[in-house]
Amino acid sequence: MKKPLSSPPHYVDDIDRLQPYQVKLMQHQEEPAQKLVEKINQIIANSSTTALMLQDIAKLLGVVFQVDCCCLVSVTGETSDEATTSNWCADEYLALPHQEEMFSMEQLLMHSPVLQCAAEPLTIEDISIIQNSLVIGCQYLPLPIKAVLAIPTRFGGNNNGVISLIQFQPYDWSESEKQLLKQVESACAIAFSRVAQAQLIAHQQQYLQKSNQYQSLIKQLTLLSRSNLELNQMLQLVIASTAESLQADRGLLILLKYTDPLFRTQAKKQVPKAKARVVGEWAKETQISRITKPDTLEDQSFLLSECGLCQRAFIDSAKGVIVIFDNYTEQNDTSSAAPLFAIEQLPAVLLVPLENQGKILGFLVLQQAVTRNWQAAELNLVELVCAQVSNAILQSQTLRQVQTLVDERTAKLQSSLELQAKLHERTRQYVEQLRKLNELKDEFMSNMSDRLRYPLTNMLMSIRNLRLPGIAPERQVRYMDILEQECTKEINLINDLLTLQKLESPHEAPQLESIDLNIKIQDIAASFEKKLAEKGLKISVDLPEESLKLQTELESFDRILQELLTNACKYSQHDTIVHLKASHQVDQQIDQVIMKVTNTGHAISQEEATYIFDKFRRGKGRWTPGTGLGLALVKSLVQHLNGAIAVESLAISDSQQSEICFTLTLPQFSDESKP
Repeated sequence: MKKPLSSPPHYVDDIDRLQPYQVKLMQHQEEPAQKLVEKINQIIANSSTTALMLQDIAKLLGVVFQVDCCCLVSVTGETSDEATTSNWCADEYLALPHQEEMFSMEQLLMHSPVLQCAAEPLTIEDISIIQNSLVIGCQYLPLPIKAVLAIPTRFGGNNNGVISLIQFQPYDWSESEKQLLKQVESACAIAFSRVAQAQLIAHQQQYLQKSNQYQSLIKQLTLLSRSNLELNQMLQLVIASTAESLQADRGLLILLKYTDPLFRTQAKKQVPKAKARVVGEWAKETQISRITKPDTLEDQSFLLSECGLCQRAFIDSAKGVIVIFDNYTEQNDTSSAAPLFAIEQLPAVLLVPLENQGKILGFLVLQQAVTRNWQAAELNLVELVCAQVSNAILQSQTLRQVQTLVDERTAKLQSSLELQAKLHERTRQYVEQLRKLNELKDEFMSNMSDRLRYPLTNMLMSIRNLRLPGIAPERQVRYMDILEQECTKEINLINDLLTLQKLESPHEAPQLESIDLNIKIQDIAASFEKKLAEKGLKISVDLPEESLKLQTELESFDRILQELLTNACKYSQHDTIVHLKASHQVDQQIDQVIMKVTNTGHAISQEEATYIFDKFRRGKGRWTPGTGLGLALVKSLVQHLNGAIAVESLAISDSQQSEICFTLTLPQFSDESKP
């Protein structure tokens, strides 16, 4: 309801000029009426707002008719809230306080004898319009009404307002006053039509503004449904946009998680076992401080069976009904609603089910602090939002199920591929091992055939030559030496093979004895001097001044040094020196003897160093006859003595040759005999 506006100073001069006409109102009625209509039309044409226009007209009429109050009420609206009212009171009444309570209809009817209408005869509709206008427009007058002269205005054949001239003292209205009021009725009707037109334009603008807001909301929700946002993020944005656009005080999005898989086969009116969880919430800043927030996230959820508010909404949703509680606290016990609804602060509740394919997925909730009259367009918009949210939830659940299935299938496929890759790699390794074994077999057969064929051939030739008649004695001796040498080679080869087989199988601990290492090395080096000299080689021995003692198995130690020196003799460059060095060191409180056999020859590649101690393997490009058992036997004997052996090839600057160094490491003492 609009309160009276203060009287603006417009048209004061015009009103003063009209006052002389009042003295001759009865004699010259037509002239003041014409001028009064002109002034009203001028006000209508020049006023910027309808409220200011009615205020100016009310003042003009009040001054001209010399009344205590003039009330103009537009009756185009269907309710009193839509009526536009302008009151003017004489100066002597402006300082009086307004009464706190407005006049009731009964109070106005008590003064019905003083109520007169300028339009004769009066109809029931006219009386009703006048009385309603007095109830609407005169509630803030400072004094009770004693006399009223009123006339309803018509525009386009319909009533659109009422002009009321009011006296606070008993008064008899003259015919000239009635006639003058009749003559200005049409001009005031035009003013009231301007008010109605302005109200219509305002309503249309408001409608267009809301329509734009709703279209913007629908567009925003459509974009959200197509975005890659996580479901909870999207739902939070949806409820915030919806509640803000509809000017709600608070909005909630609640999803249901059913714990009874057979619910869909049960009766419609039965409340299922389901847990409700808030997934989106929005509230006005003015309401945030008033809403009691749950202490924990667990308090944001509740059982459907524990909330009477949701139970009723669930049951009514089966009928396609939007549940509206104008004042839930008055209709129901607030304890039947979940605490998170904050019913005490926000009693007006709108619940709309999120339904898809006959299943209730949850609820969209809009709450108000005061009762709200929801318009049909607003409810339709909420239903549209709920339909989109339901589709988004169902799509998200379907995508999540599909993604889970895809992940499971992908994991199984990945596991299968990894297993196949492992099997393929193992098969490849087996094939590679078989290939290498086949190469080793071929190499072994080639080496063994040479080592067996050549001695046997020499033996066979020697035997045949011994059978020749008349052979000289010295040649017989020569052939016998050949037979002995070749037999010795074959026996040594067989013994080496047997020794390797014995060392690779579980064997007894070595039979240790203490030896003088200096003397033993010198003796072995001396035994090789002649053999080395035949190839133009020399041997250099580097021993510590104090004799080294070594506990070892003598036979195995001799064989290791002999094989290393034999290997050096085979592969050394002519006119070079073979170095044999022995030293003592302590490593991790263990006394060790380090012996190094170094010769000059072709370099050993890193690849060759990885298999040089394997059986029947020889360096590539080396055509020196041999079985490839020597270094394999050395390694097995060294391991038998709990030692270690390594080979290193160092290139010599400005030369194509390299220094080949075999390093032998043996424990100096056994565990039982350490000094």
